Amino acid sequence: MKTIVNTFKTIALAATLFTALTTNAQQVPTSPYGADDEIGALNLLNEETVLDAVKLVKKGKVYRLGMVVNAQTAAFRHRYFHIETLQPETAAAGSNKFTYVDDQLIGWTGVGSQINGLAHYGRDNVHYNGHKVEDFLTVSGVKKLGLEKLPPIVTRGVVLDMRSYYNQDIVKEGTVFTVEDIEKVSKKQGVEIRKGDVVLFYTGWTKLMGKDDKRYLAGGPGIGVEAAHYLGKKGIVAAGADNWSFEAVPHENSELSFPVNQMMAIEYGVQVLENILVDELVEDKAWEFLFVLGHPLYEGSTQVQINPVAIK
Repeated sequence: MKTIVNTFKTIALAATLFTALTTNAQQVPTSPYGADDEIGALNLLNEETVLDAVKLVKKGKVYRLGMVVNAQTAAFRHRYFHIETLQPETAAAGSNKFTYVDDQLIGWTGVGSQINGLAHYGRDNVHYNGHKVEDFLTVSGVKKLGLEKLPPIVTRGVVLDMRSYYNQDIVKEGTVFTVEDIEKVSKKQGVEIRKGDVVLFYTGWTKLMGKDDKRYLAGGPGIGVEAAHYLGKKGIVAAGADNWSFEAVPHENSELSFPVNQMMAIEYGVQVLENILVDELVEDKAWEFLFVLGHPLYEGSTQVQINPVAIK
């Protein structure tokens, strides 16, 4: 009898744990911007934040933050990119002998510098503001949280030089940036992270691209869960880094899978930017700048290639 009772207790405990895990997996906060909100933290941007950011432009120097993409660009797991260029009509037209060349893109939008929208990351198939994959996913694009919903991002940008902080040419994979790390670097550079900011991290990781793609794709440094909460609560609108993962890989908790990317999207509505080239900004010690991004408006897309610019 004792054995039977213990067995039932074990089954009951397992059922309780399973229910708790399932419930936790589906707990996604409701957006503070309303049940219909699809743009998350970008709601914080307005005319005032734009005007404040424009005041940072003193020299008129423009920095390209996007990378050149081709068929050899190292990409996450299944992704590839190929451009096919041809002449659909080879004959010259008109007395001026008009000719043209067209391009066809074949591949994935998540190759190279990219923005990962709120439809990209979820918790147990529930995404930002409680939107379920089963309700919004179609083969021709998502019906909720698509990147075409996002406005252009024009705001203050901040870059944090983690290479100098760790005194490493390429910050070691798995290095977790803590709240203390972020605060120390911010203080050293004399910048304050504010509501409405885009925060970028410089790790030197893109130096591996084309030289050691195997290592490049195997891991990377980045912020940890605690730091993600810290940035999210500050009210940033986007965060990114010069690597493919944005967060630390291997993760600080081996039982989790991309917890930072997941958290930034579903809990704070923050857009994640990857493979952002900030080398020149760091060289010039342009720690704060006007950040401008007008991304491709592919209807129903969850991520797209981007070429943001910084103006100082």
